[in-house]
Amino acid sequence: MKSWLGLFLVLALIFAVIGCGADEPVVDENGVPDEENGEPVDEVAEVRVGMVTDAGTIDDKSFNQGTWEGIQLAARDFDLETRYLQPGGTTEADYITEIGNLVDAEFLLIVCPGFKFETAIYDVQTRYPHAKFVLIDGYPHAGDWEPVINDNVVSIFFTEHESGFLAGLATALQLGEGEVGFIGGMEIPPVQKFSWGFQQGVAYANENYGTSVAMQAENFIYEGSFDNVAAGQQLAAAMYDKGVDAIFAAAGGVGIGAINEAKARAAAGEEVWIVGVDVDQYDEGIYEGNKSIILTSAMKYIDVAAYDMIEAELNGVFPGGQILMFDAANYGIGIPQENPNLDAEVESIVQEAFEAMQAGTLQVAEEQGDLIR
Repeated sequence: MKSWLGLFLVLALIFAVIGCGADEPVVDENGVPDEENGEPVDEVAEVRVGMVTDAGTIDDKSFNQGTWEGIQLAARDFDLETRYLQPGGTTEADYITEIGNLVDAEFLLIVCPGFKFETAIYDVQTRYPHAKFVLIDGYPHAGDWEPVINDNVVSIFFTEHESGFLAGLATALQLGEGEVGFIGGMEIPPVQKFSWGFQQGVAYANENYGTSVAMQAENFIYEGSFDNVAAGQQLAAAMYDKGVDAIFAAAGGVGIGAINEAKARAAAGEEVWIVGVDVDQYDEGIYEGNKSIILTSAMKYIDVAAYDMIEAELNGVFPGGQILMFDAANYGIGIPQENPNLDAEVESIVQEAFEAMQAGTLQVAEEQGDLIR
């Protein structure tokens, strides 16, 4: 499989591109979105923001929801009209239809989360040159993997391997010993990099902190979709039955199925865990009172990405024609600021690792190498 990162045209810090204060980040020093950063927008041209959902619903507790929450925050801050549309399917034609419906309704800044939009955005960037598009986790191409990015499109990627590493390190440190597994959705680069980073984080804890957490190839599985909740629950049940203690579920709706299985078992007295993905999934894992089976979450600040691109458009500095990277260096990834199921010492070690990533002294491989698939 070709490396997507080899196709990046620009590895730019997002903060150097948007116009909310040349030297001010859009997240604070802990990697948390800072809603008050940046200069206020004094004169704002009318911007109506649309979104087309990927597989799943707008409240999928994952990629769609995280993107929409960023749009909604921008709508509140800047008094914008927003609308999302959910396609009837996940084909290129389905996406183009809903994008066209948004354009017809004069929602001319459109956010599309997910690699499945790549060929659709390739089509509409020329079809609707007066509209602007934010493509998250993908770049426009005609099906040949050759990026063609017009000035009305910005593509955004994240270093999932870094986020996965931090979650894997936290998981191994908190467990101390036992076994972990992984349930992925489709076997695509962003999901694979989550897995590879997670494995490296677990191995790093075993090698440097005396933990003894096992990983077996049979417990690293890709379901093949992002919306089969029942399949996710079945896969998680099989892993827990084999003695797996914690499962990293990077799988959208499939991951929700795994969460449901863990919640049922925890309610019955078992100690099992899920590592969430994309957003802080702690609340989704609550099974009694405020107890949750979410140990931590490997986060990508997709809400920040959506918010930043809207603010950039309002400020007249939309970074069209570029591919941007959100990583540890610009606080684009991490684990939640609050992790009720992690010990303070664990969080401290993870923070040290995060800072080492930022300094360049800790590097995480973005390719499989000798790792499990």
